[in-house]
Amino acid sequence: MTTENGRIVELTEGNFDDFLSRNRVVLVDFWAGWCMPCQMQTRMLMERIREMPPGAYIAKVDVDRDPTLANRYNVRGIPQMFLFVNGKQVKAWTGVTQVSELFAEMSSH
Repeated sequence: MTTENGRIVELTEGNFDDFLSRNRVVLVDFWAGWCMPCQMQTRMLMERIREMPPGAYIAKVDVDRDPTLANRYNVRGIPQMFLFVNGKQVKAWTGVTQVSELFAEMSSH
């Protein structure tokens, strides 16, 4: 999944660390295709993608395809999102979260 402007990207174990190290603000969404709340969160993000802070990215990690990454971040419920700033995790959310809250936190960095 990549948006027209490339600001939502799909990450795997192979490109995860490199992508986080190259980009200042990244919201990582751990999700699964069978997860209805995950699908709702994705729709909410897509509907407001144009409001996303400049220079920020949203990255999606499919927990079924990359369970090692899910284990690495101790993901126990999905959707679970982590905000990374300069490659360091600074905040986490579990469950469907309002986009305004996510984008406000992203903007503060």
